[in-house]
Amino acid sequence: MAQGITTLTSANFDETIGGSDTPILVDFWAEWCGPCKAIAPVLAELATEQAGKLTVAKLNVDDYGDIAMRFNVMSIPTLIVFNKGEAAKRLVGAVGKGKLLQELAEFLPSSH
Repeated sequence: MAQGITTLTSANFDETIGGSDTPILVDFWAEWCGPCKAIAPVLAELATEQAGKLTVAKLNVDDYGDIAMRFNVMSIPTLIVFNKGEAAKRLVGAVGKGKLLQELAEFLPSSH
C-alpha cells in the first residue's frame, strides 16, 4: 500500500471515518480490478500532495463486502468522500487526477 494511504477494515472503518478531522476519500477496490489498479498511482499522489487536508483510504471489497454493501457499492472503483463522518460525494469509475481534484475541490481548503 502506498505511503500515506490508510487501509480500512470492518474493525476500523467507523472509528476512522467518524474520528477524522479532515475529509476522507475512500477507494472501494479489489485486487482483480483493472481500473482500480489504474487509479492507484493517482490516489497515492493525492495522499502525498494533500496530506493534512485530505485523508486517502482504501477498502478491499472482497475482504470487507459488508462495508461495500452498506454503502451500496455495486461497481468498482467507487470513491466516496466522507466529510464529518457522512458520505458526502460518490464517484464511480477510474478518473484522471485533474477530474478527481475538480470533484474534491469543495472539500479541500482553497489555495488562494
